[in-house]
Amino acid sequence: MIGVIADIAEHEAVREFFEAFKTPWEFYGEGTRYDVVLCSGDFQFDSTAGLIVLYASGRTGFDDRQGIPTGQQRSQGCMLSYRGSCIPIYAEAITFTNNDDLLVDEHSHESVVHLDRSGRATFCRIGYNLFAELRTLLCVGQPIVNAAIPTLELHIAVLRELISGCGISLVEIPPVPDGYEFIVCLTHDVDHPSICPHKWDHTAIGFLYRAVFGSLRNFIGGRISARDLLTNWEAALKLPFVYLGLADDFWRHFAERYLAIEEGVPSTFFVIPFQGRPGKSGNHGVAKLRSAKYGAEDVADSIRKLRAAGCEVALHGIDAWVDGAAAEEELAEIRRLTGASDIGVRMHWLFYGEQSPLILEQARAAYDSTVGYNETVGYRAGTTQAYKPFGTKHLLELPLHIMDTALFYPAHLGLTPQQAEPYLQRMTEDVVRFGGCLTINWHDRSVAPERLWGATYRHLLQDLKRRGAWFATAGQAASWFRKRRAATFEADCERPGKVGVNVKGSHRESLPGLRLRIHQHKSWDVSCNLSGELVGTALDDSSVDAYVSGTVH
Repeated sequence: MIGVIADIAEHEAVREFFEAFKTPWEFYGEGTRYDVVLCSGDFQFDSTAGLIVLYASGRTGFDDRQGIPTGQQRSQGCMLSYRGSCIPIYAEAITFTNNDDLLVDEHSHESVVHLDRSGRATFCRIGYNLFAELRTLLCVGQPIVNAAIPTLELHIAVLRELISGCGISLVEIPPVPDGYEFIVCLTHDVDHPSICPHKWDHTAIGFLYRAVFGSLRNFIGGRISARDLLTNWEAALKLPFVYLGLADDFWRHFAERYLAIEEGVPSTFFVIPFQGRPGKSGNHGVAKLRSAKYGAEDVADSIRKLRAAGCEVALHGIDAWVDGAAAEEELAEIRRLTGASDIGVRMHWLFYGEQSPLILEQARAAYDSTVGYNETVGYRAGTTQAYKPFGTKHLLELPLHIMDTALFYPAHLGLTPQQAEPYLQRMTEDVVRFGGCLTINWHDRSVAPERLWGATYRHLLQDLKRRGAWFATAGQAASWFRKRRAATFEADCERPGKVGVNVKGSHRESLPGLRLRIHQHKSWDVSCNLSGELVGTALDDSSVDAYVSGTVH
């Protein structure tokens, strides 16, 4: 059990950190014996714990009492090196003049960790505030330069290594569903389900320019094949006939295309509720370009087809991010057309503000999946996991990680399919390593002319299937994370070393079970109260998975 000491202002961040690092913990109680005491700030306490970890970004009284030699004080944060990975620190940090190499400032080459194993307990002093870093990640997000770093998962890895490295057994519920290696959410923002309504507006003119001249340039530069060039030219030649109703609208059949590509794998389609509404600009300076030429009613047949195939239809919001009444109206339109009560949200153009989570929660959104980058791929919130935004009670944020337009648009990364492969492989390796969910957004017309990005999408799906992914709708993924959050650890005071796991709550759909991971250095007795089922006892391996299976009632 970990006992946590932190200022009351940090308690919300503490709770959210230990939902990500799902291991037994509680706020520190005097007279309680803990295996680990984790302290944030300069507090005095008595403890017989085997490991004491103190996070603080400046010199403390603890440092003075222990005679810890401090080095540089960094007011602008720093970049740390950890086991071949980088961990950005966004607030203040302090280094120590010793040679411990667990976490090293890449600029000064000084350690940000001081370890003292000379007494009965191991003292570990870490020179930044863990919970301040968590708040920055979840509330502000990472700059684009650090987009590739799953920072929160690395913070968890550091603490896990410190605990297990001191010979202390550790049990956790990793963000990995029973029977699978990780979670994948395939999502599609439906922005242009038909080219017919656009006539000769900026969208149609842009299509023609890219299909004719852009394709020729890309073919000459070796970015696309001759087949793709001819496909795009054929579509451009057909456009007048499409407008006359004499040729098929090559953007119209997005639902059929994705159902054929995904072959029974469920995905989520985010649909714009109302036609012709650009929405409130906030600080984004939005013009009419944001308004859609369709509303959800116009694709009602596609919605029914997708729902019948087991896919989810959710809200691609316009003003839901900034206006409570608009959020309720937009969600109500999608509820009306789908017949579903729980509707998730992703905002059109990824608009998002400080108050957006509260507004969406009050409008009874099931989840949000807006937090991501338009310009690149990666971890805006520094995590592969769903999390609860600060200030909310129920809403979960399912971060967006990979978006096709970020990969291929010249104004963004501007990659070829071959150049995109290492980005996709790296992020797949991350989710294999850390667990959690990889959320992908492939737009409705991205497998049609003039984009023709379907081959990359197919290859990505094949790789994810091969690696053992659970393919879930965004709603199912959010429900699974809620199930994991509902699990609690209970220490048995009468029988030291026994840990009970209880999963409370009700889940209306069948979801994969949870997994117990045991990093073991001594005898443990791990049990789970899930429909009264015992799942594991006294395993001897240093890191073993047991399973929490069955239906939660």
